[in-house]
Amino acid sequence: MSRAVRATIHLQALRHNLARVRALAPAAKVLAVVKADGYGHGLERVAKALKGADAFGVASIADARLIRAAGLKQRVVMLSGLDEPVDVEEMRWLDTETVIHHESQIRILEAAGSGKSLRCWFKIDTGMHRLGFAPEQAKAAYARLAACASVDPCIPVMTHLATSDVRGDPITATQIERFAPLAHDLDGELSAANSAGVLGFPEAQFDWVRVGGLLYGVSPVDGETGLDQGFQPAMTLSTKLIAINRVARGERVGYGGVYACPEDMDVGVVAFGYGDGYPRHARPATPVLLRGREVPIIGRVSMDLVTVDLRGVPEAEVGDPVVLWGRGLPVERIAQAAETIGYELICGMTRRVVFVEDDAPLP
Repeated sequence: MSRAVRATIHLQALRHNLARVRALAPAAKVLAVVKADGYGHGLERVAKALKGADAFGVASIADARLIRAAGLKQRVVMLSGLDEPVDVEEMRWLDTETVIHHESQIRILEAAGSGKSLRCWFKIDTGMHRLGFAPEQAKAAYARLAACASVDPCIPVMTHLATSDVRGDPITATQIERFAPLAHDLDGELSAANSAGVLGFPEAQFDWVRVGGLLYGVSPVDGETGLDQGFQPAMTLSTKLIAINRVARGERVGYGGVYACPEDMDVGVVAFGYGDGYPRHARPATPVLLRGREVPIIGRVSMDLVTVDLRGVPEAEVGDPVVLWGRGLPVERIAQAAETIGYELICGMTRRVVFVEDDAPLP
């Protein structure tokens, strides 16, 4: 192939990460969040690898269709909730659950025709201020939902932590204090902890934890990597070195000529760019991994290519594999250099990237 760009998905890492979540939250059930195409890893691939989870969290009915088409029978929860009346019958057919976060959704369920009862989750807004019923509205809204003939009487109660990834921020403790007594009054299983909540707030684990990034080996906490918490990267993004050029001192490299060679030096050209999903705004000196050593990016990231400083690996040869992130180079480090988060990077691969599965034991 003309471009050797690969995203290798480590299936054993996904299983290991699920087991690690269970070890951190031993009393809770795990809702594995597989939205955004399994955080860029491939929805069906991820769901099959994580079939030991108690339920899957998705963003849409379309995701639920893919999970059912893959033959998986686990509970599937639509985290953003139903959108219109026609969703009800398809949810019944797919045996899909939904989060209820707004009065308009309750109206849809009140008007739903007879048929199989729908499992619903009730969301309270304790401080995120995106979706959910205000605490003062919760009891009345919950009673109204529970009275719907189309709704299963077992209704879990959930909230979403806004700043659990920021250690020391008092908002999370405030959210838990608001949620726990009200939720217990509503007589359903409780769910509050996301990935960051699992790591930093065991008191928020309750009956269910809803975990996304950690399952893919990515830490939600700034300045930390998944490896720091015992998780393994589930994606290794790699390509090849396709050229080595000797460039004279003072010559400039790449678009805009933003990098000037400080001495006569070898410059490597790597077959990867923002057209594949690498962040264009990655700062100079962002590392890639070549022959087990980190070498820095120089110049601007372009659509198809990245240039690197080879002075630290003088034995490099054309054809050598290059790791952009993954095993040996946590994606969180690249995200920090690009002033974004690891979640965005792993979700951002384009169609030019070839995905391959690796089911070998962890190293």
